[in-house]
Amino acid sequence: MAAANSNPAFNNSAAFTLNAAKASQLNRPVTEGELSEMYGRPSATPDSAGRMTYEDTIVKIVISFAILLGGAVVGWMIPILFIPALVIGLVLGLVNTFKKQPSRGLIIAYAAVEGVFVGGISQFFELMFPGIVVQATLATLTVIGVTLALFASGKVRASARATKVFLVAMVGYLAFSLINMVLMFTGVNDNAFGLRSEPSFVFGIPWGIIIGVFVVLLAAYSLVLDFDSIKTGVQRGAPRIFAWQAAFGIMVTVVWLYLEILRIIGIARN
Repeated sequence: MAAANSNPAFNNSAAFTLNAAKASQLNRPVTEGELSEMYGRPSATPDSAGRMTYEDTIVKIVISFAILLGGAVVGWMIPILFIPALVIGLVLGLVNTFKKQPSRGLIIAYAAVEGVFVGGISQFFELMFPGIVVQATLATLTVIGVTLALFASGKVRASARATKVFLVAMVGYLAFSLINMVLMFTGVNDNAFGLRSEPSFVFGIPWGIIIGVFVVLLAAYSLVLDFDSIKTGVQRGAPRIFAWQAAFGIMVTVVWLYLEILRIIGIARN
């Protein structure tokens, strides 16, 4: 007589025990017809197996941006909402960034709130500089298109060395942005764009525009990292839920890129 399994979870669960009838069914020989039917079944696709695919990821990106645009319409109509949307969007962004398992609901909520923020701040820029939103939108789409084309052609790739440089540059940019924000809020610098609006020139080019172009390059490389993450996820058969995480990453980068281009054009037209 065989010894009983020492793990009670296996002993008590019907999923891990077999009665005599089931055992006899498993031990019987397979007929020729059953064997043919098994070989005739279609192979499981990544989508049917619950794995990440390019098609599914694209669908989720489109859904996320559709929601973001819907929120932008609300923000455009009620610009003052951009202030609470900024705070809520920041919280949701941090939660989605550090959450181990992606949450479709939280990412959709982020898209809606971030859309309100983008729409509201775009309305303020449009009041100061008529036509700037269309210019910034076209410029953003151009940068995205060029970056995607270069990545797809293999001319631009995410390398370990370039990523280290990118991270160092990002830390420097975040430190500069924090200092600039503190100076603006405390009234030390009352320019429209803080330190970016300083009347300084480098080779005849305004200081603020040079910083802006540098940040646009950072955002473009961030897009490359996003595209590379999607490619890696699909190749390694990541769970389907991570397509939502990819959509979140693309959204964050595109919004950052748009806002930076909006600021560059504003500085140039100021």
